[in-house]
Amino acid sequence: IVALIDKDLSEPYSIFTYRYFIYNWPQHTHMAMHNGKCCGVVVCKLEQHRDYFRGYIAMLAVDSDLRGKGIGTCLVGKAIRSMRAEGCEEVVLETECSNTGALRLYENLGFFRDKRLLRYYLNGGDAFRLK
Repeated sequence: IVALIDKDLSEPYSIFTYRYFIYNWPQHTHMAMHNGKCCGVVVCKLEQHRDYFRGYIAMLAVDSDLRGKGIGTCLVGKAIRSMRAEGCEEVVLETECSNTGALRLYENLGFFRDKRLLRYYLNGGDAFRLK
């Protein structure tokens, strides 16, 4: 999982970040396998937010050789279903404004751009908060 995420995401994550999500919300980490190898992963959490439960998609990565085959769509759908099964009423995430592939995937799933977050990433790039 770490190798796939490190290869495909723009932000570096420490092992503590992975542990935070995977150990606290293992039921909201989903992997896709291809030929015995992990080819996609989504890592999420579910927490109380004000008076309702909010899901958060922290990381989504799909092997670049297998993109466009519905793996990301399948993983996000599975994550949303697992969070809804535990009472989730809203799902949010952030993605780089320049990541047109991710924006297209999420918007095709019904997410919308809620807010622009200036200089959100370490590289100085802006992000969109999607709901």
